Amino acid sequence: MSKFSSLAVLAVAFVVTSVSANSASAMDPYMWPNHRAALYPWHGNYAHSSYGAPVAMVVPPTANLQTNWGWGVGSSRISRIDHQFGRNYPGAGPFGGGFMMTPRWPHDTTNFGVYNVRGPW
Repeated sequence: MSKFSSLAVLAVAFVVTSVSANSASAMDPYMWPNHRAALYPWHGNYAHSSYGAPVAMVVPPTANLQTNWGWGVGSSRISRIDHQFGRNYPGAGPFGGGFMMTPRWPHDTTNFGVYNVRGPW
């Protein structure tokens, strides 16, 4: 066996073992928003200036997309709404935190501290 063919066999064996070691789990597309909601917070970095914390604006549960507006080139973008309120009240949450207040001249709609969350009904 030549040196090149033995390296090729070794590379194929490595690829096969690395692919089989990482078992991929398939997920139905309707579960993707739940998965993303578990990994990312429902709010951004800004707090509402009247409340000192992010505010959730409840939208219908059938809403899937939102439009964000900004200043400058590429000023508008469409993003998903993944988070949804639950029916059960979890209790009082922590207040305060490292949120930034609304800037004097906001450059994006996310600077106002109001974030869309789908309703539970």
